[in-house]
Amino acid sequence: MAKRVLIIYAHQSSASFNAAAKNAAVEVLTAQGCTVEVSDLYAMNFKATATAEDLKDIFFSYPGEVANAENFCYLMESKLAWEEGRLSDDITKEQTKVTEADLIIFQFPIYWFGFPAIMKGWIDRVLTHGFAYSQEKRYSQGVFKDKKAMLSFTTRSSESMFSPTGIDGDMNVTLWPLQNGILHYCGFQVLAPQIFWAPASVADEDCKSMLEAWRTRLQGLLEEKPLSFFSLGCFDEKTFQLKPEVQEKHASQEFGLTVGIHLNKPLPPHNQMKAGC
Repeated sequence: MAKRVLIIYAHQSSASFNAAAKNAAVEVLTAQGCTVEVSDLYAMNFKATATAEDLKDIFFSYPGEVANAENFCYLMESKLAWEEGRLSDDITKEQTKVTEADLIIFQFPIYWFGFPAIMKGWIDRVLTHGFAYSQEKRYSQGVFKDKKAMLSFTTRSSESMFSPTGIDGDMNVTLWPLQNGILHYCGFQVLAPQIFWAPASVADEDCKSMLEAWRTRLQGLLEEKPLSFFSLGCFDEKTFQLKPEVQEKHASQEFGLTVGIHLNKPLPPHNQMKAGC
C-alpha cells in the first residue's frame, strides 16, 4: 500500500541546500509511489508563538474564552480546546496532516543546537497535549507508535567539531532532547537522522555527493530499522526510575543504555545516529 509522507520544511530560501534536500525527498519518494505533502513553514508564514489566539470560540473563528485567564497554561488550555474542537484552523490542518502521515521528515538548518524557532513553534502548537501525547500514552506506548519520523538537517560546523573531542561536543548528545524528548516521547519510531555536515563550507562536488547519498538512502528509507529506545515497561510506574532488575541486568556492561539514560557509564557510541547500536 502506498505510504503517505509529510515533510515539515523550514528554510527561507528556495536556493538553499535544505531546499535541495527537501526537493530530493519529494522526487524520490513520489517516484516510489508515496504521497508526499510539504508544510513549507516560512512560505505559510506559520505562527511560531503558542498563545491564547490558538483557542477559538466554539461557534466563531475569533479567539474564545480560556478556562483560567489569570494563570494561563497553554498545555491545559490547548488540550481542552483540542477536545472541544476549538483549536485554530492552522493547527488543525497540520494535525490532520500528521494523522494521515506514515512518515514525517523534519528538514531544517540546525540553529543554536536545535530547531529554528518557526519549526519549534510548529512542534509547540501542533503536537498538543491530548492529540500527540498524554500521561498514559507516551514513549513506547505513545500516540504515534505506528508512525515513523526523522530529522534531516544541515550544520554550520564540520563533523569533527560535533564529535566527543570536538568543540561543539558529541552530536549524539545534541540529538537526544530532539529525538527522545519530542519524537520518541510522542511514540514515533525514530529513524536515524540524515545529517548534512557544513554544506555551506565545502566544495560544490561535496554538496552533490551529500545529496546523492541522501537520494540513495531515500530508496530504502521506509524499510529502515528505527533507533533503539528503552520501553516504558522498563521503568517503575510510580517513580519513573529504571526497575532494579533492568539496572542489574546492565550493571556489568561497558556502556550506558542510551545517551540520556546512561547509568553513569560511558555514553554508547552513535546511539542517536545509527540503528542497532
